[in-house]
Amino acid sequence: MRHVDFSPLYRSTVGFDRLFTMLDSLAQPDGAQTYPPYNIERTGEDSYRISMAVAGFSDEEISIEAHRNVLTVKGERKDEGTGEGSELLYRGIASRAFERRFQLADHVEVVGASLKNGLLFVDLKRNIPEELKPRKIAITASSAKAKQIEAKTAN
Repeated sequence: MRHVDFSPLYRSTVGFDRLFTMLDSLAQPDGAQTYPPYNIERTGEDSYRISMAVAGFSDEEISIEAHRNVLTVKGERKDEGTGEGSELLYRGIASRAFERRFQLADHVEVVGASLKNGLLFVDLKRNIPEELKPRKIAITASSAKAKQIEAKTAN
């Protein structure tokens, strides 16, 4: 894969450093991290949901943190004994710790999270402040042109 050099763009743009950093990070995957599997779905015009398969984890073993446009979900299993006199012959249920990070867009905040049937649901909502929303600007007719016409007809 080729690496794109954004340094010429840094000289002619102001305030786009974060964008170029994100583009650089797209070229370098997270070491092909695939655990735990997840879905991202749009549930409304400004609402989203991340669903993660975290079978075997309880809500006390999962932590969710949102900080500066990064959502971090961590899971760490506590060691469980197999019990007196029992021996584990095959481990097919993953019990490894995980940490998954999601880049959030500006003005996206976490609304809530729930754990049901081995699936962790994280609900997100985009709240754009009123001052940043597009607004319609009314166009008014220039009265200077009307005054010139009146002045010409008065002569």
